[in-house]
Amino acid sequence: MEEKYRQQEANCIKVVLFGPESTGKTTLAKQLAAYYNSVWVHEFAREYLQEKWDNEREICEPKDLLPIAEGQMLLENELAKKTDTVLICDTDLLETKVYSEVYYSGMCNPELEKYALENSYDLYFLTYIDTPWEADDLRDKPEEREAMFKVFEAALKKHNRPYVLLKGDEKKRLETAVKHIDKLITRKSELHQSTNKTNRK
Repeated sequence: MEEKYRQQEANCIKVVLFGPESTGKTTLAKQLAAYYNSVWVHEFAREYLQEKWDNEREICEPKDLLPIAEGQMLLENELAKKTDTVLICDTDLLETKVYSEVYYSGMCNPELEKYALENSYDLYFLTYIDTPWEADDLRDKPEEREAMFKVFEAALKKHNRPYVLLKGDEKKRLETAVKHIDKLITRKSELHQSTNKTNRK
């Protein structure tokens, strides 16, 4: 059963947009997917929790986290098959783990935690809180943006995730992200060429 939370092998670079709510992650995910003519993995939790709110007027509970994790990884694994360049992930299980710990007194389901730490990505983009707050049915911490940002950054540092901080307007963020993704693509290409040369010897 746990396999449904596991990342499948893929022939693409994977980057994650990571950070508090209303910090421009989805906007940038769409821009990057368009720039690289690739695909992006949307945040499954949003549609899951919006549907729950619309139908039941209920917010997220601990019992929702594993279905959210399963839905997120199903999306990621399916979309990873559709590109051999770069997969843009609007979130990952580490973000779900962070929210679990923030909202539920430091608690996180062991299965969720296991795969949040085991699944790996080439680079994280940590989105700063210098974007306007946009309220909706699900967002609830407009007064705690700085504190939430620090929690997300602390998680990346604690778990040794490679990350780049994104600040500024949409154009600046896109330019910074593209610069770092291009480096990853170049590195992958060079490694591939080196491997081919070695195999021909």
